[in-house]
Amino acid sequence: MNHFPCDLTHSTLPAVTQAISPDRSANDSGGGAPPALVARGVGLSFAGLRALDDLAFEIPAGGTSAVIGPNGAGKTTLFNCISGLYGYEGELTLHGRPLGRLRPHQRARRGISRTFQTPALLDVESALQNVALGAVAHSRVGVVNSMLSTRRRRREERETLERAYALLQRLGIAALASRPVAGLAHGDRRRVEVARALLSSPSLLMLDEPAAGLGAEEAQDLLAEVEAYAGSDTTVLLVEHDVALVMSVARRVVVLDSGRLLAIGTPDEVRADPRVVEAYLGAEDADGPAPERLHASTGDAL
Repeated sequence: MNHFPCDLTHSTLPAVTQAISPDRSANDSGGGAPPALVARGVGLSFAGLRALDDLAFEIPAGGTSAVIGPNGAGKTTLFNCISGLYGYEGELTLHGRPLGRLRPHQRARRGISRTFQTPALLDVESALQNVALGAVAHSRVGVVNSMLSTRRRRREERETLERAYALLQRLGIAALASRPVAGLAHGDRRRVEVARALLSSPSLLMLDEPAAGLGAEEAQDLLAEVEAYAGSDTTVLLVEHDVALVMSVARRVVVLDSGRLLAIGTPDEVRADPRVVEAYLGAEDADGPAPERLHASTGDAL
């Protein structure tokens, strides 16, 4: 068991309890695991402008896959649709079960967890308390137990805090556990948010630009820790600006351009696709060797 400073247990964290396993019953059938995520005809318009247009693709279960594309391609918009923040046309299926019109908290209970481009944290709370909030969607404590601060609530809250602290240790920032996140560096805030997303043991973990604020080696280490902690039951889906990082970790890459599906395949297939090269570099530069040019096209190219 991991131990943390005792003063951190006397927090104002409201009714945070130990996470239960998300409902993954669709994976228990004998016919083999379905894809982690299936999109069919997914579309979305803002004021008449198509942000996403008839997207259709599959993300295999397990490991890391990625969504890339030039600026304005619709990557974060797609994440917002998957997590239930935006309504959309078409259908999204999680492990063989349609998500329908489930709200964000209902999708979280189904096993979806995510981070954001800019870490969405409670600045006045500590890193430990922010991570522990990842358990709220799967809380077993009811309203009465929460209001009365029963023994059950106190026991499960402590278990949650212990798991949260273990995650901070895993990501190398346990020393920051008691510090308000408002004073943390951007890279450490990013780690706190990733830890919070992991706490719920998601079946689909969506990371929006997890390498932002981190060096290349730090980003590789973070993603390796995420995969190792999450295990084979979790599929990681990235939106990431660092193309070289994506190509080194992803098993499948989805490429968007102006809200449309441009290409999908393995990193080698995507890197060699002339349409992808043109989307990143422009038609006049598309004659260069695709793999090398895409490796060089990091930073703001997405």
